Amino acid sequence: MKFSTFTRRAALGAIAGAAALAAVTTSASADTVRLRFHTFYGTEIDPIAKKFRKAVKEASNGTLRIQYFRGGELVASDQFADAVSKGTVDIVHGTGGYWSGQIDIGNIEAGLPGAWASVDEAKALFNSPEVDALLTEAYAEAGTVYLGKGYGHNYDLLTKEPITSLADLKTRKIRATSNVAKVLSAFDIPTVYLPAQELYIGISTGVIDGAIYGGPVEYEQLKLHETATNYTFMNMLMPGWTETFLANPAAWDKLSDEHKQILETAIAQFADDIHQWLSDGNEGVAEGTFTYATLPAEDSKALTAAAQGVWAEEAARSDRNKAFVDALVANAKAQGRL
Repeated sequence: MKFSTFTRRAALGAIAGAAALAAVTTSASADTVRLRFHTFYGTEIDPIAKKFRKAVKEASNGTLRIQYFRGGELVASDQFADAVSKGTVDIVHGTGGYWSGQIDIGNIEAGLPGAWASVDEAKALFNSPEVDALLTEAYAEAGTVYLGKGYGHNYDLLTKEPITSLADLKTRKIRATSNVAKVLSAFDIPTVYLPAQELYIGISTGVIDGAIYGGPVEYEQLKLHETATNYTFMNMLMPGWTETFLANPAAWDKLSDEHKQILETAIAQFADDIHQWLSDGNEGVAEGTFTYATLPAEDSKALTAAAQGVWAEEAARSDRNKAFVDALVANAKAQGRL
């Protein structure tokens, strides 16, 4: 099964040593299987995690249990792929950008600028036989089992002053990640990178004039609405990131077919619940918190065209990457963005 479904809170690092790992047993009794499941989220999705664990327990009549670990509790998020391949944990829930240095397709599947413009479009792409096969192959070579995807949400621009076009940004300094910065540079838009915890002071002191970081709820949680209130939909990447579930091959192979089905179903619902939580959070931001605008369609199309340099860099990393990028190009053309 490959299913369709943040705050993107990256885990700060591993805090558990040998003693903590030793305390995690794989089985409490001969007829109960316990799987160590590690997410990159923190406490913010605890209610969703509780529902997930309960669903697995009830569907299996207690014979399958999830030992759930939040971001940073056992291993750092950027070590997830290595940890699950070695069996340090049994299942990980992360995003491809964390392990792009280890697995060639990581950046592409996490989300390149201009790659997709809606959740439905992203789901159709990842559910296609061609892309599904590329992901399955890549993660098998990395010593893991690819279980499926989850989908993030908004990833747009927040600025102090109103923005009506890309031309307005030529006199603004914008916080952006490296791939987005490369795209904006094609329009002579100055960029700088700042971590999330520095965005408030950066905007309030004028070090930056805006940021591309997330959706309304994330900007509100960072209290950035106190310093900038103009939210511009760029239509450059929606969802702004995707999430990936990987399993340890030995742990997965030991499961019965029934347990595998239960787990796949529960993970699919877990991913859907997270996406819905993100959607509800963005829609639930109080009216008046932000003033909303949307870039002109021609500007959004120009962003996708400018992103081709970034796509080409990723395609050059491997034949598999080229095949994945070719699928992105075909999709963008079909959608009228190229």
